[in-house]
Amino acid sequence: MFKYIVIFLHFFLLAYGSETKEVILIKIHSAITPSSSSQIKKAVEFAKEKNAEAVVIELNTPGGLLESTREIVQTILNSPIPVIVYVAPSGARAASAGVFITLSAHIAAMAPGTNIGAAHPVGLQGDSDTNTINEKVVNDAAAFIRSIAEQRQKNVEWAERTVRESISSTEKEALEENAIDLIAPTIDSLLQAIDGREIKTTFGLKTLRTKNSKVTEYELGWRDKFLDFISNPNVAYILLMIGIYGILFELYNPGSIFPGVIGALSLLLAAYSLQMLPINLAGLALILLSIILFILEIKVVSYGMLTIAGLISLFLGSLMLIDAPGEFMRISLSLILTTVIFSFIFFTFIITLGIKAQFRRKTLGFDELIGTEAKVVEKIRPNEKGRIMLKGELWFATSDEEIPEGTIVTIQKADSFTLFVKPK
Repeated sequence: MFKYIVIFLHFFLLAYGSETKEVILIKIHSAITPSSSSQIKKAVEFAKEKNAEAVVIELNTPGGLLESTREIVQTILNSPIPVIVYVAPSGARAASAGVFITLSAHIAAMAPGTNIGAAHPVGLQGDSDTNTINEKVVNDAAAFIRSIAEQRQKNVEWAERTVRESISSTEKEALEENAIDLIAPTIDSLLQAIDGREIKTTFGLKTLRTKNSKVTEYELGWRDKFLDFISNPNVAYILLMIGIYGILFELYNPGSIFPGVIGALSLLLAAYSLQMLPINLAGLALILLSIILFILEIKVVSYGMLTIAGLISLFLGSLMLIDAPGEFMRISLSLILTTVIFSFIFFTFIITLGIKAQFRRKTLGFDELIGTEAKVVEKIRPNEKGRIMLKGELWFATSDEEIPEGTIVTIQKADSFTLFVKPK
């Protein structure tokens, strides 16, 4: 009898587990970028290593890049661990790219006071007009979201309308439309509600045991945090500007070394950051043109014309540089204006110094003597040499007129060690 009791307890523990189940939580509260895709992929891998019961993605996003969204959806659809997308906290949204991610989840949930929708795409470079290219992008996105909705047995018609008509729904409307599975006010209530549900993963059917499970938040490594930081368009732009001014300062002051090193390092970081963002090549070309014009200002005395052209080019290029689907992924206008104003002040200062240098009296070599006064100590005859006392030194001097001894003269020019003078 005891033997059968032991066998029963063994199978009971296998079925329900003697250990507290673990759920991995990752929070995505920003635009969808390559960094977001990398974070979710690593969170799923981490959950596999921990043999976690599920992964919960707490989502609050205004949208993002279509290619990064595709990568996230692929990660979720092919995950051996059940993935729950939870649009939270209250006031959050799953807009644009967030719709694709939410629908792709094994279980889609929303907190009260949230909304989902408006998934109309833009072109790969941020275009949103009605030309042929945009129509192809919309059709592609519509087909993509239909396939996701069909696979997860969600409302296909509603999903396609979010793409073609940019409709948006509250959490209650989304539940009625069968766009999500449930509404839950908190993570704990969500895990309680989905306990016992049977989920189909790439490893087969799995019954969730999430009741009273331990929630472990996935901590980003320093590398992910750093990449997430520099993938911000404003940070990328600042790095680009630091790089440009570092190099320009090195060109203005050769041998400074430090500005050149900082500039080169910033340009490398900016290049890495910009490759993660949708770049408009015309905007980048205008910024490169502004650099060329600023460098030419060093070599050519244009009295500010090249600088003005460079500032205009810099301003327009900065506005066009990040070609993204929404304001949340574009460079701040206040940052652009601050950069242009700083550039104007900087180059105005440089140009002023340059103009002053054109009229400054020479201070090296024989040119230093031009305009100074001296006293004749030996009579100077026309086109013959005499002697003058200049700064306590005797110099040979000549003139085209006769100048008696004791006369104060002004030096007009210098030819080797003979000075040409005129009476004061």
